[in-house]
Amino acid sequence: MKFTEYKPVIGVIMGDGAGIGSEIIAKSAAEGALTSQARPVIIGDYRQLKRGMEIAGADFPVEVKDTIEEAVKYAKEQEKVVIYDTKAFDGYQVPMGELSALCGKDEAENMARAAEYCKKGLIEGICFAPNNKSAMKMAGVHLNGMVDFLADLFEYTGVKGEININGSAFNARVTGHIPAKDVSAALSVDKIMDTIHMSCDVLKRFGIKDPKVAVAALNPHGGENGTCGTEEIEIIGPAVEMAKKEGISITGPLAADTLFGQLFGGKYDLAVTMSHDQGQIAFKLINFSQVVTVYGGIPYPVGTGAHGTAYDIAGRGEAENGAYITAYGIVTQMCKVAMMKRSREEKEK
Repeated sequence: MKFTEYKPVIGVIMGDGAGIGSEIIAKSAAEGALTSQARPVIIGDYRQLKRGMEIAGADFPVEVKDTIEEAVKYAKEQEKVVIYDTKAFDGYQVPMGELSALCGKDEAENMARAAEYCKKGLIEGICFAPNNKSAMKMAGVHLNGMVDFLADLFEYTGVKGEININGSAFNARVTGHIPAKDVSAALSVDKIMDTIHMSCDVLKRFGIKDPKVAVAALNPHGGENGTCGTEEIEIIGPAVEMAKKEGISITGPLAADTLFGQLFGGKYDLAVTMSHDQGQIAFKLINFSQVVTVYGGIPYPVGTGAHGTAYDIAGRGEAENGAYITAYGIVTQMCKVAMMKRSREEKEK
């Protein structure tokens, strides 16, 4: 089958029931954005979807199935919106815009279901509407970030990390959800190399064969030759040189206050940053509603919009679905690349 014709089966998760998730899923389905790119299978309680449809004022036909196998079969045959109704969560019973352990339990269980269906070969990737980590913790779910949660679900113990995408620009970070005062001590040549390898692999799964990488400095003005910090000399620079010897198209360390202008200008494909906000601020300043997160290292394509559950506007019908549609398209693209890779490998046997 041709790359352009292939439509993978994507697990669609509605996210936190008190947030904007079901609303943006309903809007996306009503606009035809889900079925035009792939074969969507919504995994969750039909009542939550119905509530989202009412909030969004979105009307579209949806087939309700009682098992995941029936839902996947329908999606493949009909290429229409279908939901595997878990019958596990009544969305009407939770107030919009409020933290709830009930929501946290449901969103965690739906993510676990989707991961299991990937492993069984029923679906090929996952695109989820925003979860709320605080609600999940209230429900007793142990997690630091979503990438760790996903790694546990997939029983994956290798290098992993969150990668943000805005248009054609990618950003991966060496450290994530840790205090700013701990960033320097958390850096090492090996950790930077792991992030470079992991993120380049994601870009290749997205179809970019030879990513052009820019590595950010940690300190102002790139450390000013050691007068404003030595991490660039002792850690970041050596990692960049090591990557160059491996044949990676890479530059750095570059001062972060100039790097992103060049990244968004198209000089580079990927920025590797040293801390969470170093890249996140730049990415979210540029067209926030389109920023997407994918999860590097995870063995199946998984993505979401980079915004949160937006409790402040939940239930009002005001939520924008652009980031979700973009994430859905990226997950679809990664599934297609994976399919092409499998086809090549089978031919070579």
